[in-house]
Amino acid sequence: MSRIGKKPVPLAGAKVSVSGNQVTVEAGSNRLSITHRPEVTVKVEGDEVVVERKGDSRSAKAMHGLTRSLISNMIQGVTKGFEKNLEINGVGWTAKLQGNKVNLKVGYADTRVVNVPAGIKVDIQGNKLKISGPDKQLVGQVAAEIRAHRKPEPYNGRGIKYSDEHIIRKQGKAFASGG
Repeated sequence: MSRIGKKPVPLAGAKVSVSGNQVTVEAGSNRLSITHRPEVTVKVEGDEVVVERKGDSRSAKAMHGLTRSLISNMIQGVTKGFEKNLEINGVGWTAKLQGNKVNLKVGYADTRVVNVPAGIKVDIQGNKLKISGPDKQLVGQVAAEIRAHRKPEPYNGRGIKYSDEHIIRKQGKAFASGG
């Protein structure tokens, strides 16, 4: 039995409604919903959400823990939210927010543009970017798209990196003397 799937998910101030295979989580102005697989059932019992699987097939076992984790992340997202922090390291490299687009000047001849989907908020303070929103997957996807335009390189340390990411630096070429 799935160890994660067995745990009930506390509501923590969110309103959860289940209709068929559709699970909707709301808190304040935030609202998220998923359609879960038919191998599992989702019920709201008191002040917690319980996920149970219908059979013992391999896919049912996999969907049991996954569905519970997705619902838990939705509840955390609508109540607290998720955020990713990025840093831009490079001389003259900047990021600017223009409407729902982030314009990146990161050493290329042109300006790279990343679209910000609805529900995601981007704050730029100098060379630091803070991406936040209720949907964990979408926050991570936007952060990864921004980072993909200039991944950090190990020799000079330039690039866009997560603020908690540690880049292992390399020495570079060593010149032999003599001989």
